[in-house]
Amino acid sequence: MSALRGRTIFMSGGSRGIGLAIAIACARAGARIAIAAKTTTTHPKLPGTIYAAAEEISAAGGTALPLACDIRDGDAVQSAVAATVEAFGGIDIVVNNASAISLTGTAETPLKRYDLMTSVNSRGTFAVTQACLPWLLKSDHAHVLTISPPLDLAPHWFKDHPAYSLAKFGMSLLSLGWAGEFQGRIAVNCLWPRTTIDTAAVRNLLGGEAMANASRRPEIMGDAARVILEKDVEFTGWFCLDDLVLAAHGVTDFEPYAVVPGAPLQQDFFVPESAPEPADAGGIVGWRAQGL
Repeated sequence: MSALRGRTIFMSGGSRGIGLAIAIACARAGARIAIAAKTTTTHPKLPGTIYAAAEEISAAGGTALPLACDIRDGDAVQSAVAATVEAFGGIDIVVNNASAISLTGTAETPLKRYDLMTSVNSRGTFAVTQACLPWLLKSDHAHVLTISPPLDLAPHWFKDHPAYSLAKFGMSLLSLGWAGEFQGRIAVNCLWPRTTIDTAAVRNLLGGEAMANASRRPEIMGDAARVILEKDVEFTGWFCLDDLVLAAHGVTDFEPYAVVPGAPLQQDFFVPESAPEPADAGGIVGWRAQGL
């Protein structure tokens, strides 16, 4: 039986894309999932709502709680956490999935956009985790999983979009701190895709259908997240790559995850040059913080 059966997951975002794929993968293992996201009505370029996501989660075998929540609003986060606890009795797992992106240079990034990325990415991750913390500390299977990159400080990851990189790496730095702060009590890890993932952001902001066709499907992140979240709390402080996690779990064929099987894949941002190919990783899932 999966370690996720009967566990409660509080997820920021999740009405589409990677977040929804993670929710569905965990639902298949019997998890209960609160989707705390903003999208309550359909949009031509942003398919999916929290209510449609809840239907998919339920169809996959889980129990869903759709919660309209903007994680920039601390009071709204607290209310969503309270609603989750009222519905499910506690919280075992937090998935920090919500994120904002703008791949712009310093001169081209309005402060309003800078504030948006910071408030959703790093501040939102802090707000959600902090609000869930009292319940995580009561769980015997407590996890925080953040969708953010390995801490590779190569200058080329910063020079073209410093504001976005700062906001995204802020999520990883918080996870690094929490892994140490709550070692032995809460497993805290990050997960990042090796390739671009076919999401609304890729199609609308990063390259359209051409890049989507050079991407993998969100299900690879869902399956990798489930593997991580089924581990015990001693598995902590890791910055994981999706295909390395799955390779360590016995997956050898990644073609089913490709949008176009056999097509060349586009590497995602922030993947370190030292990242081994899955077949050569020897069971390594990513990079672990030293001293943990």
